[in-house]
Amino acid sequence: MNTVINLPSNNLLKIIKQAHLKSKKHHKQGKFVYPFGNGKADGNAGMRDLLGGKGAGLAEMSAIGLPVPPGFTITTEVCTFFNKNSGQYPSGLDADVAKALSTVEKLTGARFGNARRPLLVSVRSGARASMPGMMDTVLNLGLNDATVGGLATQSGDPRFAYDSYRRFIQMFADVVMGIDHHHFEDILQRHKTVCGLSLDTDLSATDWQDVIMEYKMKIREEAGKDFPQDPHMQLWDAIAAVFRSWSNARAVTYRKLHNISHDWGTAVNVQAMVFGNMGDDSATGVAFSRDPATGENTLYGEYLVNAQGEDVVAGIRTPQQITVAGKISHRSKLPAMEEVMPEVFQELNTVRHTLEKHYGDMQDIEFTVQRGKLYMLQTRVGKRTARAAMKIACDMVDEGVITKDQAVMRVDPKSLNQLLHPMLDPKAERRVIARGLPASPGAASGYIVFSADEAERLAHLGEKVILCRVETSPEDIHGMHAAAGIITTRGGMTSHAAVVARGMGRPCVAGASEISIDYETRKMNVRGVELSEGDTVTLDGGSGELMSGCVPTIEPELPGDFTRLMGWADERRKLGVLANADTPSDCRKALQLGAEGVGLCRTEHMFFDAGRIIAVREMILADTQEGRKKALEKVLPMQREDFAEIFRIMHGRPVTIRLLDPPLHEFLPHGEAEMNEVADAAGVDVEMVRERVIKVREVNPMLGHRGCRLGITFPEIYEMQTRAILEAAAEVGKENSTVVEVEIMIPFVSVEAEIRILKEMVDKMAEEIITEEQKVHYEVGTMIELPRAALNAGKIAHQASFFSFGTNDLTQTTFGLSRDDAGSFLPTYEKRGIIESDPFVHIDTEGVGELVRIAVERGRKSRPDLRLCLCGEHGGDAVSVDFCHEVGLDCVSCSPYRVPIARLAAAQAALNHSN
Repeated sequence: MNTVINLPSNNLLKIIKQAHLKSKKHHKQGKFVYPFGNGKADGNAGMRDLLGGKGAGLAEMSAIGLPVPPGFTITTEVCTFFNKNSGQYPSGLDADVAKALSTVEKLTGARFGNARRPLLVSVRSGARASMPGMMDTVLNLGLNDATVGGLATQSGDPRFAYDSYRRFIQMFADVVMGIDHHHFEDILQRHKTVCGLSLDTDLSATDWQDVIMEYKMKIREEAGKDFPQDPHMQLWDAIAAVFRSWSNARAVTYRKLHNISHDWGTAVNVQAMVFGNMGDDSATGVAFSRDPATGENTLYGEYLVNAQGEDVVAGIRTPQQITVAGKISHRSKLPAMEEVMPEVFQELNTVRHTLEKHYGDMQDIEFTVQRGKLYMLQTRVGKRTARAAMKIACDMVDEGVITKDQAVMRVDPKSLNQLLHPMLDPKAERRVIARGLPASPGAASGYIVFSADEAERLAHLGEKVILCRVETSPEDIHGMHAAAGIITTRGGMTSHAAVVARGMGRPCVAGASEISIDYETRKMNVRGVELSEGDTVTLDGGSGELMSGCVPTIEPELPGDFTRLMGWADERRKLGVLANADTPSDCRKALQLGAEGVGLCRTEHMFFDAGRIIAVREMILADTQEGRKKALEKVLPMQREDFAEIFRIMHGRPVTIRLLDPPLHEFLPHGEAEMNEVADAAGVDVEMVRERVIKVREVNPMLGHRGCRLGITFPEIYEMQTRAILEAAAEVGKENSTVVEVEIMIPFVSVEAEIRILKEMVDKMAEEIITEEQKVHYEVGTMIELPRAALNAGKIAHQASFFSFGTNDLTQTTFGLSRDDAGSFLPTYEKRGIIESDPFVHIDTEGVGELVRIAVERGRKSRPDLRLCLCGEHGGDAVSVDFCHEVGLDCVSCSPYRVPIARLAAAQAALNHSN
């Protein structure tokens, strides 16, 4: 699983260990319900797998004395049972829930379903891994036509009571009964228009009663039955809906994107309601114990007065900043909590310090203030940008909160992509057309699209798109992932768009209220300027600016925390990290990002240069050895200079160069113009060129005349390349005092004789070219990319000093898949559980991985000093890097921009396997 592993602080280690033992004990006893509240809890932080993240957090906060409304958690095991048994519950669950509900009644002094003093509850999901907004929630459950009157009397505020009832009806109808929420939004908007009101808070109790009546009529119209009045039926229906939401489309998509197991299931948390919509002394909000965008050690977040929690994340109202500093930085005119609720603010600030010290990590907190009293509703490890993650990890080491090992484990290797790619050029002209909140840093340009489906469609065609929405919802998750950037016209820094974009590493501007979007016409208006779907815009998620057109970018500057953290990672990793680099610019970037050498230099990429492709085509189309040699003589000096420049840049670091691998058809001319050009260069008739093109073409070229097979049948090709490599090495060896380390890789070997014949050719040429004073050390090895090569690794190792596992081709030949075509059906395989993940993204450990294990074992048995590396994009995937560490490879090689990912992943693998 490619997830961030957060090691607990020292004061939690003992608790967690005890909790695992307790969890096993309760599992045997069939315990499915865990109460919490009044300073006590049956569960704790170490029972995350059983209670989910939310349930574990509520239990832990209760146990350490924070103000948590009482409730209980139904375990993830019940979800698994429910979904495997057609919606049935384990025997005895109803009695356990009734007992736990009775405890909540005693602690609150209210009764569930009682018309005079009703107990209302929330029903929320809670998986072990945070999945914000992906599953369902129901608030204010327990209200009906009778209990709403009791709530009005009890609170002394009929308007609040009926507002809560309409919220419950709308949410329950959507989540449980499957009636789309837009029906209720339309009714509400129509009522406000008729009454001349603009805000929900302007509606009176009588207004809400009228709205409720229309809501009920709409439910009967859509569902063919009345809204349920029995609170117990409401409760069980809501619990079932939350369990079912584990399998909804958006949750499945989110788990796939974040490599979360589909088998885990969600817990359900039933908790006594506290109300942030009881007036101006009540509020609800979301806070982070540190700034999730920058990592600064300051309370950060937003709140809404007289609101419920869903209002904050939904973006329906403009949220207010918690701190005065936040208010100033976001240019808000609305009062901060620090100003209007100073005592609550101080208590919340104390809570954030308590939670950070207790958990040893930055926390994401949900809270409600009911008539001046603070209640904690959730704490979890907060999602953060890569820049913030590094700063928080380094700062917490300096503060003595965590160790360097824990700091290394705190940062998701994938998130480093956020730091490594270009940012807007500050010198470039830019026409800012709108401003919003800097919700997720980074910059992106692309075509405007207004729907998630269109974003996904264009992204699959290779286009960069900017998803523009009034507000995003969990249903937009696939489009958000596909988009290069996200813009919303509503919502704040803790809205759905902001939180999800930060987690994905997508730049996002939220709450750009100057923009109005018309989905029907597929246009948006920005201060009188109309933009249509397909127009190009640029957004800067760090400044909150939206610009027209495409703004140029520059390479980003890496923060000092990056250097510190990567230094700690390098001290801990066992795997070497090299780069796939074919050009001097690739090599320079690789060194800048920490590569220790070149693990794969693909010579064919050099052939496509405009200055040499004609000579290459002339060589391919020649039908005699003399003709091929004549053409290759034109390429030789160009290849030699290519290699010399790479050797100079790498300055003694190892460079592995793969001899020509692809089938020759890839270099053939296309069209009459190119054929005429080749004919002129070769001095032959164009008809001869046309006939030769037809003759060279293969039915299945990727399994045909390629790799070492070219070297066997056309030895002059490999002779030219070997000469260019060794002469370049000899030249640079003369220039520098450092020995040139060059490794010549022979590709697509399946038979020992192939590498033996070609190694003899390389050795013979080396004897002619290299002298003792030239300071060149060369070795010959091969790429293991065929199942037969892996199975015959013992024999092949007699001829090879090193193996490089080409897992892209090894995956293709093991599965019988084409990576270029498999995308049409692999998603179906993943969805149906036939495969766990795309084998071209994460190495298939059971099939491809088993072949690698066999090759490692047999190769090293024949040659104990055999060096083993994995090259290709699996080398920059954290899951695959962990596998490489486990099977005992010496190094991995990946594209330059993925080198830091591999370095950090290798360190995490070393720490994981040392425990």
